[in-house]
Amino acid sequence: MDKFTVLESVAAPLRIINIDTDMIIPKQYLKTIKRTGLGTGLFSEMRYREDGSENPDFVLNQPAYRNAQILVAGDNFGCGSSREHAPWALLDFGIRCVISTSFADIFYNNCFQNGILPIKVSAEDLEKLFDDAERGANATLTIDLENQEIRGPDGGTVKFDIDPFKKHCMLNGLDGIGLTMEKGSAIDSFEKKLSERAWA
Repeated sequence: MDKFTVLESVAAPLRIINIDTDMIIPKQYLKTIKRTGLGTGLFSEMRYREDGSENPDFVLNQPAYRNAQILVAGDNFGCGSSREHAPWALLDFGIRCVISTSFADIFYNNCFQNGILPIKVSAEDLEKLFDDAERGANATLTIDLENQEIRGPDGGTVKFDIDPFKKHCMLNGLDGIGLTMEKGSAIDSFEKKLSERAWA
């Protein structure tokens, strides 16, 4: 998993509440267990028309936001089913950070396991960030995880809280497997002792 330290990017505004995981990645894309290739299906029911062409009105199809790595979204993001394909699709598209007032618990935790930083802010701060994001390519946000702050294009700052353990994992690029591998020498030592006991 890639480390998350400081991210500077245009932020795409998605002023929709209750975006569920089926909207993020519809069920027809769930046949795969690969984490790659799902970016094309991200928000597909909003991104594409019935004939398969792009919907020019959808924010991620607009030139200013095609390469956005930050998503500013409405309340209760990631609700619905627990499919881990949702953060996989966001990451494969290039989204590394989602900012909202609240997230569904399972989606929130899945983000951390897949290198996406979900940030909870107040409704007032979210509105400020929407204002910044709606300025398009003329405005970028800087996410500074170490200092737990979002810096706007005009010098404004929004502070955010994060669980210290989750912060440590993100800064060091550690998912569940990475955390286990950190204990590799201790595990090897234990296995060796166990093996020696079995033959004693």
